[in-house]
Amino acid sequence: MSTQGARTRGKMNNAFGPMDRAKLSGTIRALVERRDRLLGPAYRLFYRNPIEVSRGSGVILYDSEGRDYLDAYNNVVSVGHAHPRVVDAVSRQMSILCTHTRYIQHGILSYAEQLLGTFTGRIGATGHAMFTCTGSEANDLALRIAEHYTGNLGVIVTAEAYHGNSHRTAGISPALGENSPLGQWVRTIPTPDSYRITEDCLPQWFADQVALQIADLKRHGQGVAAFIVDSLFSSDGIYSEPTTLLGPAIEVVRKEGGVFIADEVQCGFARTGDAMWGYQRHGVDPDIVTMGKPMGNGFPVAGITVAPEVVACFGHDIRYFNTFGGNTVAIAAAKATLDVIQAEGLLQNSRIVGAELKKQLQVLTGRYECVGDVRGQGLYLGVEIVQSRHTKTPDTRRATAIVNGLRERRVLISATGVQANILKIRPPLVFSLSDVDRLMEELRAVIAEVEAAG
Repeated sequence: MSTQGARTRGKMNNAFGPMDRAKLSGTIRALVERRDRLLGPAYRLFYRNPIEVSRGSGVILYDSEGRDYLDAYNNVVSVGHAHPRVVDAVSRQMSILCTHTRYIQHGILSYAEQLLGTFTGRIGATGHAMFTCTGSEANDLALRIAEHYTGNLGVIVTAEAYHGNSHRTAGISPALGENSPLGQWVRTIPTPDSYRITEDCLPQWFADQVALQIADLKRHGQGVAAFIVDSLFSSDGIYSEPTTLLGPAIEVVRKEGGVFIADEVQCGFARTGDAMWGYQRHGVDPDIVTMGKPMGNGFPVAGITVAPEVVACFGHDIRYFNTFGGNTVAIAAAKATLDVIQAEGLLQNSRIVGAELKKQLQVLTGRYECVGDVRGQGLYLGVEIVQSRHTKTPDTRRATAIVNGLRERRVLISATGVQANILKIRPPLVFSLSDVDRLMEELRAVIAEVEAAG
């Protein structure tokens, strides 16, 4: 979600344009009205013509009438909707025991060992794992640890970052929009827009932006506790290059006593195809890594991994317990999901299928004037829609029309960025080359229609 999207959508009850209720089927209209009454005004639906989903399998969602929709959006079910191995693991564990982490359990130890084995640097060598229920909780916990370790309060984020919806993490999430207040201890730096800023200049420019905000925090007596980044800059508009971007900025933060938190909620678990974790593409060594969304393939499980020296005093002084975080069923879901990623070669699949999809998307930049840029990595790609490639002016109207046009052709994507003009393509990791063919066939048709309409 983006700031512009939040500003616009706050007056609607769905994303990607206002619903024309008169055009909805009687059944859908009745469900929308019932939903509004029961769930209230804060919830949003996708698309001008909302979809009622009834079941899912792999990369396909089905509505109540049995129509199939290609899901090129949902990374939460990273190994596919209703993956039998995850379903079986959750069902079996629930039939045996569901309890918290204050009893000795073999499952959580085995999973923590397996998970930590996927990391590099200090965390991979001697790090600890701590478990929560959501990515918001994970980022909240990471901030608490960072503040305790550094003795500072200041947090630096990018201009359109999204890091959660708890009180604390909403306060570091500019993407929630101008009506959602940021913390007074938060400073934002501009999006590292590789489409408009020369990539060679970006690392030093980015580090300079961080240094400016640290100076302002220090002037106000807060100092810097943490610099937190999603290394694909998902809500900012999906910027995967250059991979030299983060190093200089992290060096500036550490020189001033802060820690680096790698938010892997969206870009982790093999999403980029290059590495298990997004930060690994940048060759950096985070102090804390946060995880969520795809960790349990839809079952609520999340957590952090942390360098031992960073959490030592926090563990001694404050301790940590979460009633449901790391419960036996959640761990069963998480372990089954990681097992599938590793056993089914989904890191490699993300790399191969993502590269083919990106190649076909890049062809569109030479064919359609409104397709300005294609970027991203693995199975997380962005297509920037512009008024013209010469001006690079964002075109929210066309992007919205493309997202809704694909929905009518039963292909599901989203949009991101400050103007909500960047198509967000983020399918489950089991997306195949034949799925790429279906997506591209429909996308080409929709873009042609949108351009012809002017």
